[in-house]
Parts: sequence; structure tokens; C-alpha cells
Amino acid sequence: MEMITVTAKTVEDAITQASMQLGVSSDKIQYEVVEKGSAGLLGGLIGAKPAVIRAKKVESIDEKAAEFLTSVFDAMGIMVTIDAKLDEEERELSINLSGDEMGILIGKRGQTLDSLQYLVSLVVNKETENYLRVKLDTENYRERRKETLETLAKNIAYKVKRTRRSVSLEPMNPYERRIIHSTLQNDKFVFTRSEGEEPFRHVVVALKKEERRERRPRTDRRPREFQERPETRQDEA
Repeated sequence: MEMITVTAKTVEDAITQASMQLGVSSDKIQYEVVEKGSAGLLGGLIGAKPAVIRAKKVESIDEKAAEFLTSVFDAMGIMVTIDAKLDEEERELSINLSGDEMGILIGKRGQTLDSLQYLVSLVVNKETENYLRVKLDTENYRERRKETLETLAKNIAYKVKRTRRSVSLEPMNPYERRIIHSTLQNDKFVFTRSEGEEPFRHVVVALKKEERRERRPRTDRRPREFQERPETRQDEA
């Protein structure tokens, strides 16, 4: 938010005027003194100087997030309604977007929405002491995507049981990978693991007997004739 310049007889008067212009109480503004001013001589008839301050409204976290998103959407040339709610107790900022072109903001498999969420998180956590989690959603996309991934996980688990072969899923972000892991964590026959490096990290679904084989300690499986025999003392020839 841009700062305003206010001139008054004293700094205190300038602060009061600034708060009135910004529409908030004086404890909700941030200001810097440009000129302290002076009363002058003879009751201000000689040498009096007014006080000058520059001030701006102290934005709340949800206002800061909304202002950032508004600037992004203005640059994109789209109209979006922003509804931001802060849960102080849970340290979570929930933002819902609505408008006529939400498909653009969602992007392929939610990649654009994820990018916006990441950028908002950077903005709101820049000056906060404790980390604040940001959840950005539109048209209930997150819940619909969650249901899709849960169905996918169950279908892939069934395929792995039927073919007895592991299956690698497409690369996903950490949030989506957690949904796959969580959905199958109690399955009796398959297990999941993540492989690869970002942004290509993906989930592999495999039979649990493969997991047991991976964890089993390796033993010497060489033919008996090649295994070391106990040393014996031979008589000298």
C-alpha cells in the first residue's frame, strides 16, 4: 500500500489526520516523521514550521494476501473475487477464489493454483515470526482432486495385486503424494514409496512381499563349495 503525506501543526495532529484519511485507528498505521515541526516565536507568528509525516495503514495478513493476488490478477487481465480468512489458532490462511475463468488459475493438474499458493505463502510469511500455512482453492478443486487421487490409488492397488507387478505413478507434488500414501497405508497387500528428485518425484505402489524382501538381511548364498571352510591345521609333509 502506498504511503500518504500529511502536514499538521504537530506530529500528534498529523498522526490523527493520517488515521482519519486511512480510515483506521492510530494504532493501525505505520508512519515516519519527515519534519518534526516547531512552534516558533510569539505564539507561532515567527519561525513556525509544520510537522510532516508519511504514513500507511498496517495491513492484516489476509489483506496483504488479497492485495498481492489482486495485483497478479490485474496483470493477467481477469476478474477474481478473493475471500481470505485467517485462523489464528491453527495458524492457517484459507483463500477461496471465484470468477468466470477459474480454469486458467487451476492449470494442468492444479499446477498454476499450486504456484499461486506458494507465492502467497512467501508473501505472508515474509514478516511473520511463526510459520503460517496457506490453502488456496477455487471451485472446490482441492477436494475434488483429493477424491480423484484416492480413487486412483485404490485402482492402482488392485492392479498391482492382480498383475503382481509394481506400478509407478506420474510425478506429483508433496501434497498429492501424501494423499496416495495415506490412502494405501493400511492396505494388507501393497505398500507405497516415493522415488526420484523434484520435480519428477513420484509414488511407486508394490506388493508387500517385495517390501519384506527389500528389508530381509542379505545372507551368503554362494554354493557350498565356494563358501569359506573353517581353517584346519595340516601336518607338515
